[in-house]
Amino acid sequence: MIRTKILAGAAATLSAVLLASCGSTSDSGGGTPAGGAKSGKVGVGLPLLTSPFWQSYNNYVPQMAKQEGVEILPTVNSNSDPTQQITDINNLLNQNVRGLVIAPLDSAAIVAGLNQADRKGVPVVAVDVAPDKGKVAMVVRANNMAYGEKACKYLGDKIKSGKVVQIQGDLASVNGRDRSTAFRSCMKSNYPQIKVLEIPAEWKAEKAASGLDSLLNANQDLKGIYMQAGGVYLAPTLQALKSKNMLFKAGDPKHISIVSNDGIPQEFDAIRKGEIDATVSQPADAYAKWGLYYIKAAMEGKTFQPGKTDHGSEIVKLPSGILEDQLPAPLVTKENVDDKSLWGNTVGK
Repeated sequence: MIRTKILAGAAATLSAVLLASCGSTSDSGGGTPAGGAKSGKVGVGLPLLTSPFWQSYNNYVPQMAKQEGVEILPTVNSNSDPTQQITDINNLLNQNVRGLVIAPLDSAAIVAGLNQADRKGVPVVAVDVAPDKGKVAMVVRANNMAYGEKACKYLGDKIKSGKVVQIQGDLASVNGRDRSTAFRSCMKSNYPQIKVLEIPAEWKAEKAASGLDSLLNANQDLKGIYMQAGGVYLAPTLQALKSKNMLFKAGDPKHISIVSNDGIPQEFDAIRKGEIDATVSQPADAYAKWGLYYIKAAMEGKTFQPGKTDHGSEIVKLPSGILEDQLPAPLVTKENVDDKSLWGNTVGK
């Protein structure tokens, strides 16, 4: 874990506490206690529970809370509604939580909730999505630009020319914007013979299904698909291809190459079956672990600086000035799909 830098006058007692709670540490990711350690309950807000990815994250939260020594209230689900998410934050604040771990739905809309928390002196850690602005102790996230680039390079190297479609996330979320921009830019720069089509699906399965159905009617020669969220897009994508008699296994000349994002068990099974080719494993377990670690640190008054960490990530400063711990998110293909270190292979085991 990240090594905290202890103020000179705090010496042995604080050092012992930090070692007990944080384990081994790294200077470049250090934090500094500002006053005495604080405790209290933490509220955890989910964006939705219709995706296996968020279901897994929700299951990891109590496990990681126990591991990190954080007392949490039952998680709340905003059900894909940014307005409800602000209401959820207000309700949690009214329960006198001392910290919040929130996965924002809308990078701009969440600022209202962050401001509510700031007025009450309650620190917030954002998971998965970075807010456009506002006060957060840390964003726990993977590099979403890299998601789009990895998908682009995988499909581009396989296809060389023709049509591909990216089924986009919600462009009100920085994740949807980052993945879309990176994929589009990478294709334009590196694979000019590939034409990129787009379906704005807003993280909603029904929009992915209807959009892909219409697109396939007009583009029977489609060669590749990039799903920005396998948790909600995998089932409708496979169903749409099957209904058009266009679902062929990898190795078949008619196979449409598919790359996804999430790393859920269902995607791994689809890779093993040859239905899709790859996915980027977004770390649901690490999101829960480090989200709770950072909120505990914030409640204790610790702060952090940009730099490499000893858990394989890097803390970077975003243009907004917010710090983000960018966690590893490996590409999974048939070559490494059975890797036991991938969280998607440990769910339910």
